[in-house]
Amino acid sequence: MYPNERQTAVQAVLEACRLCRAVQARLVSEDTLKKKDESPVTVADFGAQAIVSAELAAAFGDEPLVGEEDAAALRNPANATLAEQVFAHVRALRPADTAEAILAAIDRGRHPGGAGSRYWTLDPIDGTKGFLRGDQYAVALALIERGQIVVGVLGCPSLPLHAVDPHGPRGCLFTAVRGEGTTVRPIDGGNEHPIRVADVATAAEAVVCESVESAHSAHDDAAKIAGLLGITAPPFRIDSQCKYAAVARGDASVYLRLPTRADYEERIWDHAAGWLVVKEASGEVSDVYGRPLDFSLGRTLRNNKGVIATSGRIHAEVIRAVGQVLPPRKG
Repeated sequence: MYPNERQTAVQAVLEACRLCRAVQARLVSEDTLKKKDESPVTVADFGAQAIVSAELAAAFGDEPLVGEEDAAALRNPANATLAEQVFAHVRALRPADTAEAILAAIDRGRHPGGAGSRYWTLDPIDGTKGFLRGDQYAVALALIERGQIVVGVLGCPSLPLHAVDPHGPRGCLFTAVRGEGTTVRPIDGGNEHPIRVADVATAAEAVVCESVESAHSAHDDAAKIAGLLGITAPPFRIDSQCKYAAVARGDASVYLRLPTRADYEERIWDHAAGWLVVKEASGEVSDVYGRPLDFSLGRTLRNNKGVIATSGRIHAEVIRAVGQVLPPRKG
């Protein structure tokens, strides 16, 4: 149903992944890690958004983009060195782009979103700490029409092609189109093939996937929930929307993103692509109270709390266990 959108999204995410890998190879070092210098991921964030935004604009004109970044910081003369690094990495893939064109492409991400239009949403690098460690991060792009996600692409440059071979070839591209299923292919080229969630009959058989960073999800609560469900397998901790990919291809069967702050609103770009990748692989996704995620309200999921993704058959069982640990919802 969306062949042009699918093809453009795949190409844009692949180009962004190439930029991210180049930044990682040239700028991330033991010295930057020792100093806790996050400038490499900042360069990759801005560069990936510029690349994806420019690709989308070339294919679909002024179609809106809800992105994580804007170019205000790069326009500040105090950040001239950072800006030049961004420009250099973008021009390695798009040599004709001027500095102003790159800044304008990044600024296209300021659209407010909502229910009444068609727009794209992008997380140029989901998983900052994973990127800096050389672990998991994702480039996540989705197309939303009238609040419904219709195309989702996840580029996971460090994810092993086969979970059973964690030290083998890396780099996976997951693509989902509403009503057409989810596929995966190597980022560096190769055939794509369909994937489905694991066939898990009870939650006790499941592997739980959760964030590496405890700030992103409440690990203590997750352990209590796993205990209530009778899950004995150790948690599978992984950064970024790669968690959605892990559920979609059966590496894990439960992804818990439990609230850590009562006032926190999830951003749509953190979940849109992953939501469709899991749903089209026959999985289920809701908030922690079992409510569908509502992408029609702007840049955040303000009517939802947290996220739970599962292999589907066990979703209600997981929601019941979560309800025994988390406080009742308000309203």
